[in-house]
Amino acid sequence: MFRFCEKNGRSLRVSALYAGIILLLANSALAGSPPEGLWKTYDDRTGEARALVRIYQQDGALFGRIEDSFGPGEREAKCEACKDERKDQPIVGLLIIRNLKPDEDGFDGGDILDPENGSVYRCKLHLEDEGKKLIVRGYLGLSLFGRSQTWAKAD
Repeated sequence: MFRFCEKNGRSLRVSALYAGIILLLANSALAGSPPEGLWKTYDDRTGEARALVRIYQQDGALFGRIEDSFGPGEREAKCEACKDERKDQPIVGLLIIRNLKPDEDGFDGGDILDPENGSVYRCKLHLEDEGKKLIVRGYLGLSLFGRSQTWAKAD
């Protein structure tokens, strides 16, 4: 009788361990899976939809380009505040996310442009809510000094 309980107890522990490993791997796979596709961004102040950004992979890195803008007159607007090669480029079609590489929590190591003020920030992002939400964090220096936006899957 004792051996039966010990054997079942061990089997339960082993099964629980395997289940935990499978869940951990599944969660890691989602966190590290590329967030390629079309994402809807939102205005920080009003909460209204602001733009559609297409995220894609190129040469092992992630990039993001504005495909559409919803504000009045923004479809024709240019990035007048930009200070690099994107200066005076049309907002629609503008490359705003560059060179993000996979890391343990998502993607990091690249930069993101705020076309409103022309500032370029370091950037990291990760998926949440089973891939339906993209958390995009722009920061200076340390990730602690920045702000995050939540983008919604649009396609």
